[in-house]
Amino acid sequence: MSETGQPEQSAELLPPIRGDLTQGPVGKTLLLFALPTLGSNVLQSLNGSISAIYVGKFLGENAFAAAGIATMVMFLIFSSVFGLAMAATIMIGQAMGRRDIAEVKRTIGATSGTFIAISLIIAMLGGVVVPPLLRLLATPADAFGFAESFLRVVFYGVPFVFLSVLLQSAMRGVGDAVTPLWATVLNLVLSLVLNPIFILGWGPVPALGLPGAAWAGVITNLICLVFMILRIYMLNLPIRLRGKELWLLRPDWAHLKPVLTIGVPMGLSMIIMSVASLVMTGLINREGVDTIAAYNAANQLWSYIQMPAFAVGSAVSAMAAQNIGADRWDRISAIARTGVLINIVMTGVLVVAMLLAGHFLLGLFLPPGSKAVAIGEHINLLIGWTFIPMGISMVMTSIVRANGAVAVPLVILIISVIVVRMSLGFGLYPRFGSEAIWWSFIASGMASAIMAVAYYLHGGWRKIPRIARQMSPPLAG
Repeated sequence: MSETGQPEQSAELLPPIRGDLTQGPVGKTLLLFALPTLGSNVLQSLNGSISAIYVGKFLGENAFAAAGIATMVMFLIFSSVFGLAMAATIMIGQAMGRRDIAEVKRTIGATSGTFIAISLIIAMLGGVVVPPLLRLLATPADAFGFAESFLRVVFYGVPFVFLSVLLQSAMRGVGDAVTPLWATVLNLVLSLVLNPIFILGWGPVPALGLPGAAWAGVITNLICLVFMILRIYMLNLPIRLRGKELWLLRPDWAHLKPVLTIGVPMGLSMIIMSVASLVMTGLINREGVDTIAAYNAANQLWSYIQMPAFAVGSAVSAMAAQNIGADRWDRISAIARTGVLINIVMTGVLVVAMLLAGHFLLGLFLPPGSKAVAIGEHINLLIGWTFIPMGISMVMTSIVRANGAVAVPLVILIISVIVVRMSLGFGLYPRFGSEAIWWSFIASGMASAIMAVAYYLHGGWRKIPRIARQMSPPLAG
């Protein structure tokens, strides 16, 4: 019997196919699937850092500040898309587990068509919404023109980014984590080449300044999107659409509804985290320049420390979805245990390295002799280890979301980030100063992990009816 009280489906009834995550050793399969995703995350961060260096080095502080503001705006826009893309991973993964290729194609068709329509609308509205957005964010006058010109170009490339995010998630859902890695490698190489060309000008290309960095990003994302589409057809992945299957790109509420049902709460989770981070940054700003600089430098290090948790969480989500779709509930507990163990080991190694080399690492972002270095070391000592329980929470929530349970994880996030972190941070700040801020992060991380583990062990997420569980009729033609 399975964990749901239903008979388990024998693995022999479902022969292995390309991208099959329902058979073989759980630990080896999960690790090999997570490593390419980890590589993609590292390269994406390096790409962002290198682009920031180009802008700051060649265009000055105002352009650098404008690019930072623009990045924040785009992250808020993309947050909901990430949620829908992760939902598509779950739906496609469950269909793959059932070997229901018709359902895989219907899901990728409906979501792709919707992403194309939404992204085109956003791209067309870019010129209208950019100025009000920048004013809402109280963008300084010196940076306003830079940010506006940068964002107007960035909006042109929204369709390419939206589709790229969706296709990367869909490919992981069908068990291909390598193509997104190669796409990220290509993105990094193109960014290294095109950014200086479009920013400074070269040959027939005029010097475009900050908009040049945006144009380099648009062209890079378009080329990477074409690369991924070609790989999908070359590898004959199940998400490939051809001939009459292209009609699946039309709106299909029956297949879009489950993606929205799962994806909207997940996207909302990312928005809540972004807003909470902005609010806490406002509290940190009260501590003065040294503390702000220390926190920003520490944040640079934390972005890398969190990568194993994101990679393992993504791998766990796809693997659990396939096994749930195949009724292989006997493997779910092993996936959870292995995901937690891999996260503890990877994140733990990075945390220890950060603490041992903290002075040097912080010095990469801060000037020699800065008081902020010592403050940053103190912050890392208090908060650094909390990324381990945060990673455990991410693994647990990835497992339960793979069965469509998204409401409770959203509530857990609201309690841990809004209730615990903000109430402690703002409530205790008048008495304990910056120490209240750092301890609020500790309490938030622990609360999230405890609630996530408790829901995984004792919650009713296993009994949630699976969406579109029945085998879809084969596609005609």
